Amino acid sequence: MCNSFYYLRGGVERCFFGLMDLHAMHGHENIPFCMRHERNLPTPYEKYFLDAIDFPALMQRSTSLKMKFQVAERVLYFKEAQKYMERLILDTHPEIAHIQQIDHEISPSIIPIIKNHNIPVVQTLHDYKPVCPNTNFYSHGAICELCAGKHFFYATAKRCKRGALMPSMLASAEAYYQKYSGIYEKNVDLFIVPSRFLQKKLMKYGFKGRMVHLPNFVDLNVFTPGKEKSEYFVYFGRLVELKGIRTLLKALKHVKTTRTLYVIGEGELEDPLKDFARENKIKNVEFMGFMQTQDLIPFIQKAMFTVFPSECYENYPMSIIESNACATPVVGSDLGGISELIDHGKTGLLFQSGNHLDLAEKIQFLVDHPEKAYEMGNNGRQLVERTNHPQVYHEKIMQLYHDLLDKNHGQAENNTQSKEKHE
Repeated sequence: MCNSFYYLRGGVERCFFGLMDLHAMHGHENIPFCMRHERNLPTPYEKYFLDAIDFPALMQRSTSLKMKFQVAERVLYFKEAQKYMERLILDTHPEIAHIQQIDHEISPSIIPIIKNHNIPVVQTLHDYKPVCPNTNFYSHGAICELCAGKHFFYATAKRCKRGALMPSMLASAEAYYQKYSGIYEKNVDLFIVPSRFLQKKLMKYGFKGRMVHLPNFVDLNVFTPGKEKSEYFVYFGRLVELKGIRTLLKALKHVKTTRTLYVIGEGELEDPLKDFARENKIKNVEFMGFMQTQDLIPFIQKAMFTVFPSECYENYPMSIIESNACATPVVGSDLGGISELIDHGKTGLLFQSGNHLDLAEKIQFLVDHPEKAYEMGNNGRQLVERTNHPQVYHEKIMQLYHDLLDKNHGQAENNTQSKEKHE
């Protein structure tokens, strides 16, 4: 089980740990390969982990040519990672490898090593990295598809990565290397795509990997319906531009209600958003900061609805299925994979991305019709029980694993027979 981080950092790690727990429940042994970090969960395999790297801090200090080369090596093809992976395989003899997200911190250099040991490789794709250096088709406050899966120099020209030249150049170089070396497409046996939208975008821009659509699952025993609803609504997520939180506050100005919006999360926009609320005299918003999952869930369970106003191409946001699992409907933007998760009028409402007046109208409707919100929430719970049930996911993922293992075994037998015949 390969992923850059071994602590709950975001949606990718939620999927990573969720899948490990699911495997463990069914008697399978998980062997993690990640980076060391002070926040890591305990594991006996930490001796195989790589040293952590803080790219933003390192890029600021990367003044020497030698240091810049070391950063580039870590991103493009980190040979040190190969050594650790080789040791791990020789000591543990895994049957199959499942990668979540290893770009930048670990690099795809580990994949050829895995394949050299005749181990099938599966990867879950969480973003558009194979065709977009900035991972999400979002640049400087707007959707951008200029790179189109091959013109990666645009990421440098537009300074897409953190608005800076060096990170953007590195992102362009990484994209060119991965595309023309084929290091992912040639070595990963199967790519799992949670959303149809992601699959279509990758196909449109020339991605050649073999893909299978398999929606993420949610722990239905943890994210459960609450016993009663309270008169508030919630945004939970990062406080950054592409998540549309600024549009949500603009919409709130036009909603006639005394019900409170709880904003749960942290990010670079926290202070500007507080200033905006104060300057515009928006009194029914409270900023709650970061919350651990166990504290967040009760807020979702009791909310009338949650709001997911993202302004980038989301893949398969866990926040929406977690909200639905709590029988709480979602008001979401009509971009990317979000529209696959919200059945408009049945499990929630869709609004035109970036349109604060349309968002205000949808919020107003649910505020004025709590019985509709309650009905949509129940429908949402039923939907995730059908689509995102852990047992359904486990049966499908195990079938995919076994198909690859059988294929691998057959190829190995054919190679042996061919060699014996030749001798």
